[in-house]
Amino acid sequence: MSVYHIDDTDKKILKFLVKNARMPYLEIARECGVSGAAIHQRVKKMENNGVITGSRLLVKPSTLGLNVCAYIAVSLSNGDLDSTIEALKMIPEVVECHFITGEFGMLLKIYCSDHNHLMDVICNKLTSIPSIRKTETWLSLNQAIDRQIWVDNYTDVAKKKKK
Repeated sequence: MSVYHIDDTDKKILKFLVKNARMPYLEIARECGVSGAAIHQRVKKMENNGVITGSRLLVKPSTLGLNVCAYIAVSLSNGDLDSTIEALKMIPEVVECHFITGEFGMLLKIYCSDHNHLMDVICNKLTSIPSIRKTETWLSLNQAIDRQIWVDNYTDVAKKKKK
């Protein structure tokens, strides 16, 4: 995958959209000193090059009664990976699944209403997947940082790598 190089105007556009994906293009255009059409074209170009992969509405889990955030490391037996992923997709509490290095092959992020709900997910849902050999669970006590990639820092790193 090639690295798409963004300029200062693209950086400004991304900063506004990361902060508020619903910000009108005309308002971004005024802030950037370009036309609304230019913003639309630049956003489309960044979408086409995979820099922007969409926008989404974020829901705060605790407002829905999901007060327990847990990370579960999963060790797999020699099972069918595709069927394991499909089974995990059927568990609504699983919101992220990452392949990781080390003793465990996967790291799951899940949200539950309480500790009994968490225990049910671990003991009845995860253990019913044949390829899951063992798990280890960590509870998140509080989330100190929640952000998207910081555009300035990331693009500076990409420039340094290129040299």
